[in-house]
Amino acid sequence: MTTSLPLIRVFIPFALGYFLSYLYRVVNAVIAPDLISELGLGASDLGLLTSAYFLSFALFQLPLGMLLDHYGPRKTEAILLLFAATGAFVFALSHSATGLIVGRALIGLGVSSCLMAAFKAYSIWVPRERLPLINGFQMSAGGLGALSGTVPVEAALSFTDWRGVFLFLGALTVVSAAVIFFVVPKRDESDMKEASGGFKSQIEGVIAVFTSPLFWWIAPLTVTSQAAFLAIQSLWVGPWLHDVGGLERNQVANHLLLVAASMIAGFISWGVITDRLRRYGIKPMPVAITGMSLFIIVQCLIAFRLVEAVLPLWMLFGFFATAGILPYAALSQKFPLSLSGRVNTGLNLLVFVSAFAAQWGTGVIIGMWPKTAAGNYDPAGYQAAFGVILGLQVAGLLWLMVFTKGRRAFGAIGQDT
Repeated sequence: MTTSLPLIRVFIPFALGYFLSYLYRVVNAVIAPDLISELGLGASDLGLLTSAYFLSFALFQLPLGMLLDHYGPRKTEAILLLFAATGAFVFALSHSATGLIVGRALIGLGVSSCLMAAFKAYSIWVPRERLPLINGFQMSAGGLGALSGTVPVEAALSFTDWRGVFLFLGALTVVSAAVIFFVVPKRDESDMKEASGGFKSQIEGVIAVFTSPLFWWIAPLTVTSQAAFLAIQSLWVGPWLHDVGGLERNQVANHLLLVAASMIAGFISWGVITDRLRRYGIKPMPVAITGMSLFIIVQCLIAFRLVEAVLPLWMLFGFFATAGILPYAALSQKFPLSLSGRVNTGLNLLVFVSAFAAQWGTGVIIGMWPKTAAGNYDPAGYQAAFGVILGLQVAGLLWLMVFTKGRRAFGAIGQDT
C-alpha cells in the first residue's frame, strides 16, 4: 500500500462490516432471557437457534472462497450483507423458534464474508509481512461489535424490545453494504478473475488446500480453539455468569462488556506483539501456539472453578482467545495469493462447523441436568460441557506436536511464519 487514503477506503468499510458481524454473533447472549421467557425455549433450543448462525456461515465458506478469489471482496461482501439484513428483518418479525432459526441462518449466511473478505482485501493491498498487524486491527473492529452487543444492547432494551434492536441492525446492515460497494477501490478485480481461472481450476485450488499437510498441521488446534471461543463467548458466557457466577442481569451485561473490551485489547495486542517480534526473528506461529495454550489454561480454571475470581478469568478468556486468529495470516502466507481466499475460508469452514456443534452441543449437555430450584441451569452441566470442549483443544495441541509431516511442510515453504 503506497498511500494512506486507499488504506482508509479499504479498512473502514470492511471494519464496519465485521463490527456488525460480531454484533450479530453475540447479541443473543444479552437477549437470551427475553427469548426464553417469550418463546419458552429450553437450553437445547436456545443453543440450536443461536448456532444456526454458525452453520449457515460455515456451509457457505467454500463457495465464498471461490467468489472472493474470482470476483473480489468488494462485490462479494456487499451483496451478501443484503442477505444478512433480510435475516435481521425475518428474526425481528418472527413469533416462533422456526422463524428465529431461519432469520438467524440468513444472518449467518450474509455475514459469512465479513472477515474473509477483509483478509482477502488486505492480502491485495497490504505487504505480506504486515498482515498480522492489519488483521489484528480488523479483529479489534469485531471486538467493538462484541462490546456493543453487551451494555449498549441492554440499555437499548429499556427503549425498545429485542425486535426493535434487530430492525435497527437490519437497516444498518443495508448501509454497510452500500459503503463497501461504493467506497472500497476496485483495484485488481479483473486480474483476480483471470488468476482464479474457471470452475474446474477453482475446485482444484480447494482440493490443493484440503490435501496439504501444512494445512492439517495448523487446523486442529486453531479450529478447536476458535470454536470454543465462538461457542462460549457468543452465547453461553452470559447464562454461565448468571447460573454459576450468581450475577444479576445488569451485572452480566457489565461483565460481558469487560470481556469484549479484553477481546479488543487482545486482537490489537497480538497483532502488535507479532509484528514487533518479527523484527527479532520470532515467527507468528510460535506466538499463536503460546497464546492458544494459555487460552486452554484459562478455560481449565473457569470450567473446574479452580479460581473464584470470575471477572478476571473471563477477561483473560477474552484476551487469550484472540491469539487463535494469528494462524490465518501465517497459513495464507504459505500459499499463492490466488489461493488466499480459499485457504482462509477452508479454515473458517472447519472453525464454524465446529462452533455450531460446540454451541448446540453445549446446550444439549447442559440440558441433561434438571434445572435448579431457582429455575437456573445446573452448574454441573456447564462444567461437563466446558470440559468436553477443553478436551478437544488439548487433543488439537497434542496433534500439533506429533504431526511431524505437517510441521516439516510448514517450515519448508518460506521462512516468514
